[in-house]
Amino acid sequence: MAEREGGRERTPAGATASTRTRGRTRLDQPSQRRRRLPEWDPEAFGRLSERIARFLGTGRFIVWMTVAIIVWVVWNITAPEHLRFDQYPFIFLTLMLSLQASYAAPLILLAQNRQDDRDRVNLEQDRKQDERSIADTEYLTREIAALRIGLGEVATRDWIRSELQDMVKELEEHSDGRRRDGQRVVPAERSGPRDAEDR
Repeated sequence: MAEREGGRERTPAGATASTRTRGRTRLDQPSQRRRRLPEWDPEAFGRLSERIARFLGTGRFIVWMTVAIIVWVVWNITAPEHLRFDQYPFIFLTLMLSLQASYAAPLILLAQNRQDDRDRVNLEQDRKQDERSIADTEYLTREIAALRIGLGEVATRDWIRSELQDMVKELEEHSDGRRRDGQRVVPAERSGPRDAEDR
């Protein structure tokens, strides 16, 4: 505890800043403001505004509003004098329609902003999906090109067959050429049971 000494406050040794300012407001920190406004969930309010905006954009709303205005006007013209609540210039009706319009415009704008946010997110997701598709297509194109290059160097069955036919023709021509020159082609000796008989 701080002791008073000659009109001045003496702080004991080892006291921290928090113990020194315990009962006083600190000037080095901003004061916390108390919220006096009501709190609401912005998502719930946004969903409600979208529902209202959807209803305001339907034919049902126009029909109901037209019926209400007609009933309002007919009642205030034909009803007895003491039951009329809005006389001929219909100032109260004008006030109600202005009030409805003043609330409808911001609600519609709020619904449009939420729709724009959703569209922006969808466009971003579509853009990322397109980038992935383009990358996959480029990868597959490179792989197909590599396979084509690799297949160009692989010996196919037809190529091997044609090479074997060429070698057979060369051997036949070579053996025919030796016979024409008078050389006798000696067949290779067979080994096996006949070798045993010869002995």
